[in-house]
Amino acid sequence: MRILILGGSGLVGQSLIRQALALPGVTQVCAPTRRALTGFAADARLLNPVRDFSQLQADDAIWQADVLLCALGTTMALAGSQAAFYQTDHDLVLRCATMARAAGVNCMIYNSSLGAALKASSFYLRVKAETERDLAALGFSTLGIVRPALLDNEGQQRPDHRSGEAIALRVLRPLRWLLPARYRPVGISVVAGAMLRLAQSACAGNVSKAEPAQQATQMPKLLILESEQLQG
Repeated sequence: MRILILGGSGLVGQSLIRQALALPGVTQVCAPTRRALTGFAADARLLNPVRDFSQLQADDAIWQADVLLCALGTTMALAGSQAAFYQTDHDLVLRCATMARAAGVNCMIYNSSLGAALKASSFYLRVKAETERDLAALGFSTLGIVRPALLDNEGQQRPDHRSGEAIALRVLRPLRWLLPARYRPVGISVVAGAMLRLAQSACAGNVSKAEPAQQATQMPKLLILESEQLQG
């Protein structure tokens, strides 16, 4: 299995890379990033092409993969405006997915968010839902969607500072087992592991462990893992 990972510089993306390289059936992990990755042991299977994501082209060799794992995303605070957030979390994700699909990638796994809904009161959650909807229209054979609650960085330092998330984690961690499973923080390694399991199942043609949503025949096989399904 050749895996393409987008968002490899973030914590979920880094965990995806490490866990993917630990799988014996993975022959290649391609993780394009804006700046070269550090902290990974030498492995001939890991490719880290440096790319300006605003200039990605459809004929780039990075799209030659069996499955696309997408952990691209930002926050409203980091983006600075709704327009900038939408450009990253919807437009960039969709543009990359479109080029991957055109290159023959049949399976995509997308890291979304708990509560993603087209009619959500939160702009953030509406964008996540729009992205899910538009990815489903691209023609992938299988589209996997993981919807975690607040991400627990598991003690690792984020490459970007997210003060709001840090405060929320300090409050919620001690209360974890008092919260409904749906709202408990989810470790980044748990999210990455779930994405890889969906990818393995899809590529092997074995998707019986996840319930496919009811979709029209022209839509992809849609596999959705909600936050409570990620809890151990």
